[in-house]
Amino acid sequence: GSLLGVAVNRQKYSYPVGKVEELTLYPLDFEEYLWAMGKDALATEIRAHYQTDETMPEAWHELALEQYQNYFIVGGMPAAIIEYLRTNSFLQVQQVQNNILNQYIADMAKYADPTTSVRIRACYNSIPTQLAKENTKFQYKVVQRGGTATIFGEAIEWLVFAGIALKCQRLEHGFIPIHAYVDLSDFKLYMADIGLLTLRSGMPLQTILSPIEQDNTYLGAMTENYVAQALTSNGQKCYYWQSDGKAEVDFVLQCNGQVIPVEVKKGRRNRSKSLGVFAEKYHADYALRISKKNFGFENRIKSVPLYAVFCLV
Repeated sequence: GSLLGVAVNRQKYSYPVGKVEELTLYPLDFEEYLWAMGKDALATEIRAHYQTDETMPEAWHELALEQYQNYFIVGGMPAAIIEYLRTNSFLQVQQVQNNILNQYIADMAKYADPTTSVRIRACYNSIPTQLAKENTKFQYKVVQRGGTATIFGEAIEWLVFAGIALKCQRLEHGFIPIHAYVDLSDFKLYMADIGLLTLRSGMPLQTILSPIEQDNTYLGAMTENYVAQALTSNGQKCYYWQSDGKAEVDFVLQCNGQVIPVEVKKGRRNRSKSLGVFAEKYHADYALRISKKNFGFENRIKSVPLYAVFCLV
């Protein structure tokens, strides 16, 4: 049910242990979106090229990027995708998304006391602004002047627990197991659906859909949000790494006993020293660079197109 865990906790119901099978549902990821659009063959091609690192044929690559840009607007909420299939109208989709956001606000009031509800809304509404900062780390003072973890900590946990927001925590070190080296006080907060973030941020749709690479820093933050959503859908916890404020790796994964740094770029320009700093410090076998570039593997860096993030496990 909607916010089942929150509802049970709020109403102090006894939980029927052993009698409930739990399934966590996320917004559709990009692969599932392609299935919904009837582009199963494209999804299959993407997975095949991810496994081999072979370059996608240019026509397939451009088609996948076009679908990815549409997904940036439509997102993964089932009602929004159904509306897009029905009308092929982004404006109609955004009306559906606006209704979803209003329902979120209503749930906040229903399942939290009035004071906490106000704080939850304030934290949620601050996410687009938090991502607009040069340092996208969540700052309580952005929510409210003089804001602290004591005031807003419960509200943030509510958003994460309800699945409305995604938390990406900072790693102090890149050792295995990475979860043991989490700095609990530093984190980023993303929205659970990229389509809802596009609506809430007010990003012009033509900026997202333009074939010309845009010099827009906020698009970079939105792209990070998209990757965080994809990783979460794949059962990955989100972590990032920062070295004394000098180097930052957008995401860090632990896969098959390896720690893998991940760099995210919104376009094709992707020069960065941070991957090399992390790889050298923690002896990473290879790194992932996510961008609009085609598949490839060079200098121990695996190039993954933005549309193939669903392949990461």
